Amino acid sequence: MSTAPAREPSPGTELIATRAPGRPSVRWWRRARRTPALVAGAVILGVMVVLAVFAPVLAPYDPSAQDLGNGLRPPSAAHWFGTDQLGRDIWSRVIAAASTDLRIAVLAAITPFVVGVAVGLVSGYAGGWLDWVIGRVVDTFVAFPFYVLVIAVVFAAGTGERGIYVAYALVGWISYARVIRARTRTLCREGWVQAAYGGGLSHPRVVARHLLPNVLPLAVVLLMTEILLIMVAVVTLGYLGLGVQPPTPDWGTMISDGQLFLTTRWWVPTLPGLAVVTTGVGLSLLGDGLADVWRLR
Repeated sequence: MSTAPAREPSPGTELIATRAPGRPSVRWWRRARRTPALVAGAVILGVMVVLAVFAPVLAPYDPSAQDLGNGLRPPSAAHWFGTDQLGRDIWSRVIAAASTDLRIAVLAAITPFVVGVAVGLVSGYAGGWLDWVIGRVVDTFVAFPFYVLVIAVVFAAGTGERGIYVAYALVGWISYARVIRARTRTLCREGWVQAAYGGGLSHPRVVARHLLPNVLPLAVVLLMTEILLIMVAVVTLGYLGLGVQPPTPDWGTMISDGQLFLTTRWWVPTLPGLAVVTTGVGLSLLGDGLADVWRLR
């Protein structure tokens, strides 16, 4: 059997053959830099996180220190955001409250995220009676207004951070489970999932190595939304007196304490409210930007 002689490569062929395709991480960062919503959200949220982390250094005054003779002062060079009715520096309290509320929102979102993704994957992949049971549990929780459930659990578990963590661990996983379950059932109809299972891979391997990476971007985008909702819930519970308890600074408590001065000393309730809005906009833009980069819509 004769062997054809090897042909010399044409000019430029070696360069093309040895050029490695762009790595997925590199392509992702390129798309991310060209996504205005993601960049803006990352900048806004990054500033808020820096203020929260370095609040003890950046705060010019003790957030809990009272100066009754210096109460309700307007914004000035000495007090950038003015003072409240007890003479406490509002700027110091706002950034200290950022540390408190963001920490609670992030920590309260971790357990629902893990549980919801796991339940949604198992339910969507297994199907059958297990999917039916999980579907009925999810439907039961969805039948009740979400914030009513949260407030009820906080009442039962006790006010403060502990009650918030317990409440979201019990009811926060529902939204993840619904979305991931639907996405998993759609993916299971794809031929590559059937091929992976038909190739001898175990069920846990198919779920962990093939399905999980495909549903995780959707779960992360949902996580940004959930952190925003949890933060708003923490502020709402603080406003109602069920969340973070004094003297710990909290945006909701600050807004509640300052509502009597809304028409006369606008900075007392308004500036903490603007901090909530700014953080919410940052989280919203970050979630929208991630959805655009991952092309989830």
